[in-house]
Amino acid sequence: MTRSRRQAHLSDGQTPVVAPDDAHPELYDARPERFASSLGLTFANIALLRTALTHRSVLHDWAAVLPASDLPQSNERLEFLGDAYLGVIVAEYLYNLDVDAPEGVLTSRRVALVRAERLVSWARELNLGDYLFLGQGERVTESVRDRMLAGAFEAVIAAITLDQGLNAARVFLNRFLDRDVQVLPHEEASANPKGRLQELIQNRYRIGPVYRTIKIEGPDHSRTFTAEVLVLGQSLGTGQGGSKRDAEQAAAQMALEGITSGETYLLAAPATGEPQNTSRRSRRDAREE
Repeated sequence: MTRSRRQAHLSDGQTPVVAPDDAHPELYDARPERFASSLGLTFANIALLRTALTHRSVLHDWAAVLPASDLPQSNERLEFLGDAYLGVIVAEYLYNLDVDAPEGVLTSRRVALVRAERLVSWARELNLGDYLFLGQGERVTESVRDRMLAGAFEAVIAAITLDQGLNAARVFLNRFLDRDVQVLPHEEASANPKGRLQELIQNRYRIGPVYRTIKIEGPDHSRTFTAEVLVLGQSLGTGQGGSKRDAEQAAAQMALEGITSGETYLLAAPATGEPQNTSRRSRRDAREE
């Protein structure tokens, strides 16, 4: 080839990989191969994994030295697909794990296992941040809620599935699921009840729970609030506290305990003709509330 920036030749249907000249070695290195090796995987199409590791921030830097026709994609499309695969694999795993668990319990556990914070912790176990292609000045922070790692982890799941099939992605995820499903009860006892209930209800109904203060007692300097949480008019729990927020947290905790134990039966989701899973954006917005 005479072009200074060469495009690798792959078979039909594979994603092209840009191989720049020696002047820009940072644009092409063995990061995907090294990451695959650390996972114990061999990719037939390593370009899929390269795309999974390409954060959108680096595209601006690459655009300065590559023609538009050679500019690779970021991992956002794979992230979208990996989010769907992750939901299917985790749901199937929980369904087979406990054949007697009611729908509400399964939903609560699935939400807990796919929350962004957990994906970030899994990504950190794999040192995923060390293999990402990032723009200048961009870095993986130490925040447990780092969305960059969560999205990249989902993109890696998609890359594995597309390259080797859904069963390979199951095997990849089982190393985490087998361990973390055991600690869910302990995590649920200490996590933010309102946040977890918000995510659970939004996942099922595409709306959030509604809180209302039903009683205020005591003098101004020492009030006791009683709050109730409702979904589609159904009361899921009540709670008391020294502030509206504490009362709502207590009500959410009661609701979660009822759902997890099976004592509270969630209403059927509205028949909208749409999948009940919310989008990744909606789920993550819920996590922040």
